[in-house]
Amino acid sequence: MPTPGAVRELRTGAERRRFSWRTVVFGFTVSRRHIHRREVDNEVIFLDWHHPWLFFLATGTMLLSCADAFLTLKLINLGMIEANPFMNALMSQSTLLFTSTKLAMTAFGILVLVFLAKARFMNRLRTGLFLTVFFSFYACLVCYELVSLFRLME
Repeated sequence: MPTPGAVRELRTGAERRRFSWRTVVFGFTVSRRHIHRREVDNEVIFLDWHHPWLFFLATGTMLLSCADAFLTLKLINLGMIEANPFMNALMSQSTLLFTSTKLAMTAFGILVLVFLAKARFMNRLRTGLFLTVFFSFYACLVCYELVSLFRLME
């Protein structure tokens, strides 16, 4: 049995585990863990890779939420009222409180839905489907607000 000092060093001088932006891009585009490795892990719902569609839905929903906050404030200045009583109470205190609470709640919801995207709600629907529903809801809401804004500006 060789002594610890007698073991020959086989490593090269270059550290292969060094962090760089190339590492991030490579890990994002060529991620290796798309599915579980073992059959017993199928019940585990967390993976280190999510489908790019979830990124699109999460980013799009957040952008639509920002547009909704902006258009809501614009429409209220033109005489419309806020239909959500909770948001109306926040808006009566301050617009900064309204926008920060709205965006924080949306961001937290998106984070939870992306984190649990592979889970099943009531053992039937994948949780990632809810992100598609919220994206569609926000898209319809922003379209409604844009139409209302154009009608009020006529």
